[in-house]
Amino acid sequence: MLDKDDAPWLGRGPVILGMIHLQPLPGTPFHQEGSFPRILRTAVDSARALHEGGADGGLIQTVDRVYPPGEECDPARIAALSLITRAVADAVGPDFQVGVQVMRNSVQASLAIAKVAGGAFVRVGAIVGATLTSHGMVEADPLAVMEYRKKIDARDVKIIAEIESMHYTWFGGGKTVADVARAARQVGADAVSLCHPDEERVLAMIASVRAAVPDLPIILAGHTHHGNAARLLASAEGADGAFVGTCLEGEGWGSAIVADKVKAYVDIVRGAAR
Repeated sequence: MLDKDDAPWLGRGPVILGMIHLQPLPGTPFHQEGSFPRILRTAVDSARALHEGGADGGLIQTVDRVYPPGEECDPARIAALSLITRAVADAVGPDFQVGVQVMRNSVQASLAIAKVAGGAFVRVGAIVGATLTSHGMVEADPLAVMEYRKKIDARDVKIIAEIESMHYTWFGGGKTVADVARAARQVGADAVSLCHPDEERVLAMIASVRAAVPDLPIILAGHTHHGNAARLLASAEGADGAFVGTCLEGEGWGSAIVADKVKAYVDIVRGAAR
């Protein structure tokens, strides 16, 4: 269980995790031949910018445009992401929390890469239930995930499970966000992530999850920026942290992260939290 007492990156105030978006990797249909060195260099530069700007960590996320809905993952894709993760971990040092997410839901590959290449956590698109996506139905298999986690001795690699976001919505109805959070905790998630474009709805979801599972950390899965960071993170009703992407990137979504933008975001959150 990941809580604020045993997780230093959640103990010093709201945790800020930048999104390191990767261009299509080897082994995927839209990969551009010869682009891998540039992809790796941009990821390392972005991680350094996050570290320099004061962020607590970064999530390395594949952005390959099309994905299998299950655990399938091309070996070249795994090899490429492992090299990137190791290079990022070496560039920023042990205090910077490196995360891995092989989209859409290659959880075992994510765990393996994190465990072997220096990652601290993974984000999981579906740890319970199922969600309908543009790439098909993504169905969770928590038993297989937890068995594999144990097999490779990756209990130290924390699992942040999406429970309501642009990547996951409980399919079929009948479950509240708090219900999904409770189920995710039950199968072994260490924290949950959620988001919605409407700020009031986000705060209501946070409150409902806190009431249902009081010691479960809540990370914003998106839709946070310099304008709303203080309200969504530093207020008493706010989340314990956030994945932060577009507002930190220099040339829009998917471009390199800029240290000055990171510092400005961190200053807003840390300043409002004091």
